[in-house]
Amino acid sequence: MADLAHIVGGDLQLGPSGDLAVVGGDDETRQRVLHRLLTSPGTYIWQLPYGAGLPALVGGVASRQRIAAIVRAQMAYEVSVAAAPEPSVVLAGNRIGAISATITYTDAGSGNSQVLTLPIGG
Repeated sequence: MADLAHIVGGDLQLGPSGDLAVVGGDDETRQRVLHRLLTSPGTYIWQLPYGAGLPALVGGVASRQRIAAIVRAQMAYEVSVAAAPEPSVVLAGNRIGAISATITYTDAGSGNSQVLTLPIGG
């Protein structure tokens, strides 16, 4: 089932005929994963454990192991991400402390392997 095309932090997207765009397949899963990772825990009162809250880690003190564990736990909750093979999380940092995460996962619907890289903080 298709979802509205919306990337966290942006506006709803318009389709070619001026109506609201929809997204499905691998793009929908990517959108869902981004939403889950960028949403703060406790934001949804009907599903309190939803969300990794990665933006809250910017400027804070968090070990790479803790960040990777948070991401892996949230990826395990996401039904559109296949449980096997288990998603992998690789964190990389630079000299000034900026960290980025490269997450490799399999889309449960299509079976396609996907790679998502996003900045965590620093």
